Amino acid sequence: MGSTSPERGQAAARDRDAEGRARNARPRDGLGRPLPYGADGVARQPEGVVRTPAQTVAEAQELLDAGKPFHAHEVFEDAWKSGPEDERALWRGLAQLAVGLTHAARGNVTGGARLLRRGAGAVEEWAARAGVERPHGLDPAALAVWARELADDVERDGRPVDARERAPRLRGAA
Repeated sequence: MGSTSPERGQAAARDRDAEGRARNARPRDGLGRPLPYGADGVARQPEGVVRTPAQTVAEAQELLDAGKPFHAHEVFEDAWKSGPEDERALWRGLAQLAVGLTHAARGNVTGGARLLRRGAGAVEEWAARAGVERPHGLDPAALAVWARELADDVERDGRPVDARERAPRLRGAA
């Protein structure tokens, strides 16, 4: 991942990646929350990986199934940034769904519900505009229903959700 700063207390000292860009080197938990330096964390997803759409969906589903929606969001973000222009809104919407689940699992009721609904709308809008019913085997309609139901549950209950239990099926019911 890169080097870590030996002088944590100084404002000028920042973690950097191998290319010199600022990047926090603190370990993360399964929901992407920073842990103290030196703590055991969950391996982060490498950034900037170019995957096929099938690889993106499969890897994201594995991460969602493992209760790691933050990490799934990073996979979708790679697709959003590296994919064809006409699909970027789809991948961005999927990333928003994963971040919404992340926030809901962390107990951020307002942020989780808002991102789930925003992602649902983005995925539906992309599918309607593109005229593609099941892009890359994904089920945008089912994902939108899942996201809105989860948003309603989060707002009603006001408690963190279990990310593994509430993970969506990206390709619809199995």
